[in-house]
Amino acid sequence: MKFLNKAIAIGLVICTNSIAMTPKTATVSGAIVASSKEIAVKKMYLAPKDEYNIVVAQDGSGDYKSIQEAIYNSPSFPYKRVIIIVKNGIYKEKVHVPEWNTNLSLIGESKEKTIITFDDYFGKINLGRNSTFMTPTVLVEGNDFKAANLTIQNSAGPVGQAVALSVVADRVVISNCNLLGNQDTLYTSGEGFKNYFKDCFIEGTVDFIFGGATAVFENCEIHAKSNAYLTAASTPESSKYGFVFLNCKLTAGEKATEVYLGRPWRIYAKTVFLNCEMGSHIRKEGWNNWSKPDAEKTSLYAEYNCSGPGFQPESRAKWSHQLNKSQAKKYTLKNIFGDSKSNWYSSSK
Repeated sequence: MKFLNKAIAIGLVICTNSIAMTPKTATVSGAIVASSKEIAVKKMYLAPKDEYNIVVAQDGSGDYKSIQEAIYNSPSFPYKRVIIIVKNGIYKEKVHVPEWNTNLSLIGESKEKTIITFDDYFGKINLGRNSTFMTPTVLVEGNDFKAANLTIQNSAGPVGQAVALSVVADRVVISNCNLLGNQDTLYTSGEGFKNYFKDCFIEGTVDFIFGGATAVFENCEIHAKSNAYLTAASTPESSKYGFVFLNCKLTAGEKATEVYLGRPWRIYAKTVFLNCEMGSHIRKEGWNNWSKPDAEKTSLYAEYNCSGPGFQPESRAKWSHQLNKSQAKKYTLKNIFGDSKSNWYSSSK
């Protein structure tokens, strides 16, 4: 019996030393002993109490302390919606919602105090001409994603292209969120993809709403921080609608006094403002062709029933349009978002 106890004690010492000395798994007398690194990995991937209702809290009171960790542990292609509640805090992390994490919601405790922030920008990434697309603080690639009550920020500052939110997914709803940045704050793309932004505050400098998706912005505040362009659509020729702004308010900081409504990133760009209030910072010509004369014939830039000192229809670029009542009636959510999944945009959670 003494011999057995001594053997066990020796074995424990050997196991302990093996774990401390090497990051690899140790084998002692035929038994496999996990390394400290492996134990940490296993702990990281512990399943939440309820995989469809997950809580993120920095103080440790939830299932996870980081948003990305919660997403890593969410079921792929779930049969029902996965809701991740994010408690107040400043989460300095890059968040990626992969293609297989469909039907996922990120719901903040409050948009003022639940902040996701990171500071990547074109020059920092520095991987060639497409580095912009690698800068997002939050990248969404899973269809049927929803976010509410959050601030999503790229905190790099005025250093060039720096995306806060990139949406490359279909049927995405972003509601009651602050999207903060400078150049290229919001990228929404994907041929045939449709996104809905409701009751959001979106700020930036140059082309800070850009991309090729069909996207509706309803009851949003679009805030310009410099003399540049609000939008840069790259709508595919096959898409009937591009960027549509409904009942939005266009505001500006002190440095923004001469701002264009938009310019065509690609020649079939479509951007329409309906029933929007435009501040005095909007240039009287409204639109810029980005030195692409062909775009004047192929793009669609239009307005309907807007108001405010920035709405000067008689002075707009001659190649832009003022819609009549009959044309404006076509710009309903049902028409724009006509989809096999009806009313996917009706709920924010």
